[in-house]
Parts: sequence; C-alpha cells; structure tokens
Amino acid sequence: MSAPVPRRNLWVRWAAFFDERQAGTSLALFRAACSLSLLYSIGSIVLHGMVPVIWLGPSDGGYTYPGEGPWLFHWLGGLTPTTLWGVVAATLLAGLLLVLGGGGRLTALAALLGYQALTGINTETVGAYDWLLTNALWLIVLARSTATLSLDCRLHSGHWHSDEKVPAWPRYLAIYQIVLVYWSTGMHKLSRSWVPGGGFSALYYILQEPTWQRWDMTWLARCYPLTQFATAITWIWEISAPLLLLVLWYRRTRQRPGRLRGLCNRLPLRGLWVAAGLAMHLGIMLFMDVGPFSLVAVSYYVCLFHPDEWRRYATRVTRLLRRPTSLS
Repeated sequence: MSAPVPRRNLWVRWAAFFDERQAGTSLALFRAACSLSLLYSIGSIVLHGMVPVIWLGPSDGGYTYPGEGPWLFHWLGGLTPTTLWGVVAATLLAGLLLVLGGGGRLTALAALLGYQALTGINTETVGAYDWLLTNALWLIVLARSTATLSLDCRLHSGHWHSDEKVPAWPRYLAIYQIVLVYWSTGMHKLSRSWVPGGGFSALYYILQEPTWQRWDMTWLARCYPLTQFATAITWIWEISAPLLLLVLWYRRTRQRPGRLRGLCNRLPLRGLWVAAGLAMHLGIMLFMDVGPFSLVAVSYYVCLFHPDEWRRYATRVTRLLRRPTSLS
C-alpha cells in the first residue's frame, strides 16, 4: 500500500495547477464567442423594437413597473428612456469592442455591467442564458483574453497573433461552469417523462408547447420513437457531464500509467461529447425558440480545446486553403 501524499505536496500541486500558463488562443476565441452572443441577445431586442416594451413603464411605452431599475440606473439618475438607450448603446459598443479585442478587461467589465443592468430591469424577461453569459463575462474580465487575436495585440506588437503565455485558470473555470450547468440541468429533470421507466416523452410534449416551438410540430407524432431516443440521450448526456472532467484530466496526464487512462485516451470521448452537445443545441435552435441559450452555451465549448490544438487546426485549414487546385 502506497504512503499517503503529504498535505503540503497536495497544496503545491494545486497551486501549480492554477499557476499554469498557456497561449491565449482558447480564451481569445471564448471572448469573441461570448461577445457575439451578447450582441445577438441585445441586438435582437433592439431590431424587434422591444427595448421600451420590456424595459420601461406604461407611460414610456412599456408594460412593466421597474422603478429606478438596477443600481447602475440609480447611479445614472433613474430609469428613463434616455438612460435606458444610453446603457443599451454603451453595452452594444462594449460588445463590439470585445469581439475585436480592444480595451482589455475594462471593455469586458463595461459589457458585463451593462448587460447585468439591462437584464436586471424586468425579471419576467430573464432566462438562464443571461446568468450563464454574465458568468462568462466575469471570467473574461478576470482573464487576459486580449493577449492574442485582438486589436490590443495588434496595437502592442504589430501582429494579430501572439505567443505570449497567459494564466490558464479562467479556461479551466469555464470548463467547470459548463459541465456544472449540464449536470445540474440533468439532475433537475426528475419528472417521469425524463427518467428511465417513464416513457421518455418529455421532448415530444415540450415541442408541442406553443411557448417553446418555432412552428407547428404535430408532425412529430409520426416519429414519436425518435423523440423518445432524443430524450433519453439528452438526459444521459447531461447527468454524465462530470465524466468529461475525468476525460480531460486523463488527456492532460496521458503520460501516466493506468488501463482506464489509456482506454480513455484511445477513444475519441471528448469529440463524441462535443458532437452530442452540438447536435442537441442545433436541434434546439431549429425547433425551439429559447433565446440565445444555445449560442451562449456553445461559446464555452472553445475552452474544451487546448490553445495548441486550436493552432494546429488553424494550420491545417490554412494549408488546405493554400493547396493549389488542379485544372482538368
């Protein structure tokens, strides 16, 4: 029997894990994906003319009674059409700058505060994706997400890309966040229509709800077994999400011995998990109207891949595009 690991050694390993530095590619892509989700979330409200409707009182064309609104509006002198549109414009501008990677943490903080203020006005219009997006923006505030693939990088170094190493722990927290979201979602699905032995009818009935469906879905009755299969796969995939952390750890420590570690590294488990998640979110976007939830959730997926992997993928794509085509 092996001797127990001293507590000091465990602390040293824990500290070393969170002190790890990597290229900033994954965090830069995470930054861009999340800011695009923010632009879609707020921009779609603007384009549909719903800003005053959902965020102002009846005297200003809305239906809610928000009072002074969240603290930011209180600091600005109260929630009025002028302050509301000012925060909307500032949030969209911050989101655009965040896509480009200009302004570093200050831009991310401005986008976060603006988004929190807007989504905090009317709780009837808030979705879980709003909290997921604000969590992502907090991580971007804490991360050095503009070290590469950014306007900041271009201005400081003269190049769009940099090999500068940045702290990796925000990427790890993003992975933990999305795993926690899926696992907790699966654990809250306790009705008979979700769990084994209950018929797996949940998705069929959800897609018949006018609140959620994009269009008439009565045709699903002709392929009801497919909805049962999708329900079962979704539930199993969600409650087993914590196993992804083990898979990623085995990939990180692939040089260590162990049959289970070796098996996990031989099988494309991460790729299968990502493919299942993308298929689920594609189905949500095609058949359900739940706001930008899928866009926000998939934004986290870029953190599942090491920065070196993204660079290899980019190199392959570049070589493929530069490959000369033969003329017949």
